Amino acid sequence: MKTELSFSPLAQIETELLAVTAIDTQTAKGPDVKPEPVLLTSDEAVRAAAAAVLSTGEFKAAANETLLLHAPAGLKAKRLLIVGLGKKGKATVHAVRNAAGTAVRYTKPRAIRELAFALPENDSVGPLHAMCRAAAEGAIVGDFDPDTYRSERKDVSVHSFTVAAPPNADQAAVKAAFNAGVIIGDSQNFARSLVNEPGNKLTPTVFGQRAAKMAAEVGLKSEVYSTEKLHELKMGAFWSVSQGSEEPPALIVLKYEPEGVTEGPVLGLVGKGITFDTGGISIKPADNMEKMKYDMAGGAAMVGAMRAIALLKPRVRVIGIVCSAENMPDGKAQKPGDIQTAMSGKTIEIINTDAEGRLVLADGLTYARSLGATHLIDAATLTGACVVALGMINAGAFSNDDATIEKFQAGLATSGEKFWRMPLGDEYYDQIRSDIGDIKNTGGRWGGAITAAEFLHAFAEDTPWIHLDIAGLAWIEDKKPFIAKGPSGVAVRSILEWVRSYE
Repeated sequence: MKTELSFSPLAQIETELLAVTAIDTQTAKGPDVKPEPVLLTSDEAVRAAAAAVLSTGEFKAAANETLLLHAPAGLKAKRLLIVGLGKKGKATVHAVRNAAGTAVRYTKPRAIRELAFALPENDSVGPLHAMCRAAAEGAIVGDFDPDTYRSERKDVSVHSFTVAAPPNADQAAVKAAFNAGVIIGDSQNFARSLVNEPGNKLTPTVFGQRAAKMAAEVGLKSEVYSTEKLHELKMGAFWSVSQGSEEPPALIVLKYEPEGVTEGPVLGLVGKGITFDTGGISIKPADNMEKMKYDMAGGAAMVGAMRAIALLKPRVRVIGIVCSAENMPDGKAQKPGDIQTAMSGKTIEIINTDAEGRLVLADGLTYARSLGATHLIDAATLTGACVVALGMINAGAFSNDDATIEKFQAGLATSGEKFWRMPLGDEYYDQIRSDIGDIKNTGGRWGGAITAAEFLHAFAEDTPWIHLDIAGLAWIEDKKPFIAKGPSGVAVRSILEWVRSYE
């Protein structure tokens, strides 16, 4: 999709469709109270074109509600689409991101191939540059569809998307925000494209190849290792997951080293990259097992974040590590009751082979520390227990350091993603103490997301660390007005903001 930025008056923009936003300014409540939608533009021609239909009460300006007008009088655009942001006071920059995605997805099945999206002229929604970045992100994310392997796939993509900013805007600031939004949206979609691949197409080896190709394109250093390197590093936890598969594992290492930065923190981004998870010997039920291709969404998020980091160039060193494997149940697979020795030297009693993600991350966290990482963040579709606790609304966030997690939480206002901090504690760690070894890979039914995080905490040790359990948000079960059903690319934006907070 071609993306452009315009500072022309809205009435003068020639396009197949011009999208503008509106909010409901009605603050009173009651059964007889009617919405009062107001367009967020000062362009008189646009306001005049929409005045009649807004006065009917047909359009209420609810979040992502749409209303289309054909041949609007006084405009060079062929159509005018009004997109709601919701109630005044609740409309945010994130609502603008969703509105841009809604506008794109509205056009796709209607064979409309170009559109312009007018940024809201309302300071209460957010700063103009932030809304511009969000609109670019939302439009690019909205254009993604998961039907990659349809034999008769139709091109319903939007060919041209223009963000229309007010003529009197600070053009330098808006342009910088727009360019960043394009990079971030493309990086999130890159992660989604990886997650969308089936297990027979995206093996650990192919995952490594695609990550390395991306790294070469954006200027990252990359190394992809396999079985021999795991044995050399004594990554017994990681290897134990892959030993039951015919497909060899991949240890993907991406490095971002900005010129002139030799001191300060080194951020370690560690992702779970299980390209297909059968559960191993503790095999999963057949229902919905096909979705286990997305068990590498944490690794994809790290690769997508590294892409954005390379292009946005923050002044901080970053190491990205993805531990990729298949978890399969053949005759060589590990068994419940086995003892594995991790890279750190800790011994792990395997209680359930379906708790494999924490095993690969254990060695990934240790390896990141050995490469010099001073701060760690990991992402993984780790536990169904986290989905039980938080539903598909928030992802879980855990940390051993308040200052580190506060930086992450501060960035959520920009990323627009929802993470909820969950507890840690010695009482939870006690649930995973092993009688035969150092630690068990599961701690029983209760507090499963927390005991999984405590397992990882044992390998992060005292290094400031954040764990993101994205199991509930990595796959969108039902399409939304602004994003397709399928892979979400969650955490790419939030990880990026966390990294940028260390500049």
